[in-house]
Amino acid sequence: NYRWVFLKVFTSEPGLYGIGTAGNHYQPHAVIAALEKHFIPWLIGKDVDRIEDLWQSAHLRTYWRNGPVNNNVLSAMDMALWDIKGKRAGMPVYELLGGKVRDAVPCYDHAGGATPEAAVESVRKSLAAGFRHVRVQFGAYGGGGFIPKGQGSRPEGGLDGPAFDEEQYVDQVPRMMERVRSEVGAAPKLLHDAHSHLSGMNAVEFCRRMQPLQMFFIEDVLPPEQLAWYRQIRQNCTTPQAVGEVFSHPLEYTPLISERLIDFARCRVSAIGGITPARKLAVLCENFGVRTAFQEGGENDPVNQLAAYHVDISSPAFGIQEENKFPPLVREMLPGCAEIRKGYLYGSGKPGLGIDIDEKLMAKHPLGAFPGGGAYTLDRTMDGAVVKP
Repeated sequence: NYRWVFLKVFTSEPGLYGIGTAGNHYQPHAVIAALEKHFIPWLIGKDVDRIEDLWQSAHLRTYWRNGPVNNNVLSAMDMALWDIKGKRAGMPVYELLGGKVRDAVPCYDHAGGATPEAAVESVRKSLAAGFRHVRVQFGAYGGGGFIPKGQGSRPEGGLDGPAFDEEQYVDQVPRMMERVRSEVGAAPKLLHDAHSHLSGMNAVEFCRRMQPLQMFFIEDVLPPEQLAWYRQIRQNCTTPQAVGEVFSHPLEYTPLISERLIDFARCRVSAIGGITPARKLAVLCENFGVRTAFQEGGENDPVNQLAAYHVDISSPAFGIQEENKFPPLVREMLPGCAEIRKGYLYGSGKPGLGIDIDEKLMAKHPLGAFPGGGAYTLDRTMDGAVVKP
């Protein structure tokens, strides 16, 4: 199920190369085409030491900036250049970013269930594994508020599967989360991902109802097209907000951070262009008292996870990082994967990013075609309308 794209940048020095990821789970072949047809021919012959200049030049080379495909391509180069610089210096990348400010990177685990009882059991397993931070979801990935298949009044010939209902979500999830909190106590730091499924006043009301539950944060309660509503949320409750998973430009964060409308900036390092903009985002957060919560779970790859790790372990603005556990085959293909132990992420400590690629083994698992072009699976409401993710 993995759809990963990696870039290996070679230098004129024998044996010195860097690795980066251009991960885009839903458009991997578009990223490959952009790399092979446009980006790699441009990059050949450039000075690998000039990371900032190359980032700026690569960012502007297409004239029209940003977008997920361009940023994924840019990220692959940027990570590889930092990997090279670290290897040349004989240091992990975090040393080049100022060194460690913490001994390891705390992560949050994923828990959930279709019922409060199942969710409580899942949370307890995470706590027993050493995690102090646990994201809790109910039912489908959006996290509750779904009318079961075949139930409710529906248009003739329309959607027959589970249907999302905002008002039901706003009513159900706080009550289910209250049950979880009462069972596991006040100490665990609980999170929840609304997955951008709510609109306007429903988002405000939802966050107001969640306030007594002392959440560590609520993630993406609004779609990115409706960010102005975070002012209303801030005026009506103190529930911490985490935003930014689907952003593809660092400047999208600026008003939310500068107005202190959010508490955590989410980002996928490969989606905003690599380590170079990610560390700038962390500095912006630090200046305004906002923390980072980089999104490295789900379909993310080990290289992306380590890129976030190097920024996080060296940033005073760090808040939390999403965990991602990889199976043995992936760890064999990418030796040097980060390790998660008792809720903390540890890098290999080797120079550069600290990870490599077994190209022979990876060649046995090529990227293939995907049903429906690999599109993201969208939720729908009872009348068949699309719900924004």
